[in-house]
Amino acid sequence: MFGSRQKTREKLAGAIKEALGGADWLESVTVDDDGKALLVIRAEPGAADVAEHRRIEAENYAGRIPGITLVRSVLTAEKPAGRTQPGAHGHTHEHGPSHAPAPAPSPVAGLRRVTKGARLSDEAMNQGAPAPAQSLKPVPGIDRILVVASAKGGVGKSTVAVNLAAAMAKAGMRVGLLDADIYGPSIPTMMGTVDAEPATSANKKLVPVEAHGMKTLSIGYLSDPDSPMIWRGPIVMSAITQLLNDAEWGTPAEPLDILIIDTPPGTGDAQLAIAQKVPVTAAIIVTTPQEVALADVRRGAAMFAKTHVPVIGLVETMSWFDDPAGVRHYLMGEGGARRMGAALGLPVLGEIPMLTAIREAGDAGVPAALGKGPAADIFMALARSAAIALDQLVTRPAPEIIFED
Repeated sequence: MFGSRQKTREKLAGAIKEALGGADWLESVTVDDDGKALLVIRAEPGAADVAEHRRIEAENYAGRIPGITLVRSVLTAEKPAGRTQPGAHGHTHEHGPSHAPAPAPSPVAGLRRVTKGARLSDEAMNQGAPAPAQSLKPVPGIDRILVVASAKGGVGKSTVAVNLAAAMAKAGMRVGLLDADIYGPSIPTMMGTVDAEPATSANKKLVPVEAHGMKTLSIGYLSDPDSPMIWRGPIVMSAITQLLNDAEWGTPAEPLDILIIDTPPGTGDAQLAIAQKVPVTAAIIVTTPQEVALADVRRGAAMFAKTHVPVIGLVETMSWFDDPAGVRHYLMGEGGARRMGAALGLPVLGEIPMLTAIREAGDAGVPAALGKGPAADIFMALARSAAIALDQLVTRPAPEIIFED
């Protein structure tokens, strides 16, 4: 029995090493009887942000291996012998009454300093990487799929998704809205469908809830609103793919013109599930103007690049506030999305100010895009820009291989 457990642990550890491409920075992998894995990752000193990126990606890949229940990691770096530990402004820390720099402690064999740094190599990233969207089969009854994403929470992503969908429906398009934010579904509240319960068709597929001229589905329709969704990655992936594939979004005769997917913030399991399982046409990244949000836009754009999903542009929310006297205030900073878009080579599809009408409409369950006034005009302009950007996407055919005698 004990030999069998050891073989299972070794097999899981080997699977993690294989998933990470046998990277030389992976010093060791241990897995216990409960499937809990510990990764010891070697990092280069002085490369904190790079090492953190490597750690996150390594845990992500390891966590997707069947049989692994939990992944922890430790980043280590060898401390060069004879170096002093610098203090502020390059000076060494002082200990005790002496004003002389404290000597560097002698290195102790077997001890390492925990640090941050490094990133996954391209070889490791390519292990089990999602296939390009072109290789995924289209979802029957859906012409295009547009993902609305943000790498940071609280930036108004769901508000953008709901009103973008509503504006497109208002323009005469057949629109679907899928709430893939498993941990915090907002669509039922913002669409006024909190009490809705999806029916099932004769072929045992979910029938989307229709509201404001759109077909909608959300995990919020299927769960207790007061119960937290304590789900691990595989369950999240299964839930998202079922909401997409096991629902009657459209028919071959009358397909949806577009399905808009409201994703959870971040670059974790849900986003990877969508990239791996869904033939996404394109993505939009939502951000606010301040630097703390813009820093995450880079990560989101990099994730979509790795998963072969084109980003058609950025949408900036909370761009400004006009007080009753008509004076404009940039509470979150000015022009952040434009600067980021220029750096990434992406257009800014829209800038959305702080408007009471947008908040009130979301709370009332009637998207602001369906009304009249500045808020509706802003979202109609955003829908127009997004539609044009989608039309401009060029899908290159696969290369033809010719065998010559």
